[in-house]
Amino acid sequence: MSTGVTDQFPGGALAAWEQGEAQGRRALRQRQARILMFVLLGWLTMLLVWQWGSAQLPGRVLPGPWPVAQEMWEIVASGRFVRHFLTSVTRTFMGFGVAALVGVPVGYAMGRSRYWRAFFHDGVTISGTVPALTYAVMSLIIFGISTIGPVLAVALVSTPYVALNVAEGVRGVDRDLIKMSEAFGRSRREIRRHVLIPTIVPFVYAAVRLSFAVAWKVEALTEVFGGRNGVGFEIRREYQLFNVTGLLAWMFLFIAFMLVIERLLAVSERRLLAWRPQERAGI
Repeated sequence: MSTGVTDQFPGGALAAWEQGEAQGRRALRQRQARILMFVLLGWLTMLLVWQWGSAQLPGRVLPGPWPVAQEMWEIVASGRFVRHFLTSVTRTFMGFGVAALVGVPVGYAMGRSRYWRAFFHDGVTISGTVPALTYAVMSLIIFGISTIGPVLAVALVSTPYVALNVAEGVRGVDRDLIKMSEAFGRSRREIRRHVLIPTIVPFVYAAVRLSFAVAWKVEALTEVFGGRNGVGFEIRREYQLFNVTGLLAWMFLFIAFMLVIERLLAVSERRLLAWRPQERAGI
């Protein structure tokens, strides 16, 4: 007696199904290879344009890619990269943790209740439209040169993004699916686990990816204005020394780290949401 897939695809249909699956996997690998090729071509084009611009400008106005790459290696080899990046990363994650602790409950309440949405909506929207520079300067004025200032600035910038995206995720839950789950006797805990959370997770990831990029910029900006260490502090120091090569080196190390975080978030999102048809198709 056959079971599983063979019940659904008797006889030669099973072989045809397996052949279709193999062709789909090959097509996915080819599509991923083409995407990687275009990514590499994009980086190569950027480096060529950069090298051409460096050759057109006089003196050391714009160093080329190779001197900047050498400076980046020296920063990493000297240990300055690890020391200052750990400081900035710690502050960013602390601020982001505060934003998640505040933004997720607020967003959940806004999505579940029209009354809480009316209560929070204007405040969250206004706080999200305030320029990040204002938060950075305000935090420095209130707390001075300390750890609390950058953490507060990151939290203030990130919280509206988290709250609004979580609210949209909760509002996007299929109400008919919830009613059907209740009709089949599912508990509130099961509905929250199997209906609400899977629906909200993509919105949470969107909030994290967007607000984390903004949070990093605010963290570096706060350190530029009034930091004693961190990436922003090093960028300010290189600026004061008129060392364009060092400034670009720290900037590209900053970009490289952000790209790594972005790729890790994308991979974790694909694996966590592998049940979605678009993820299974590699879209």
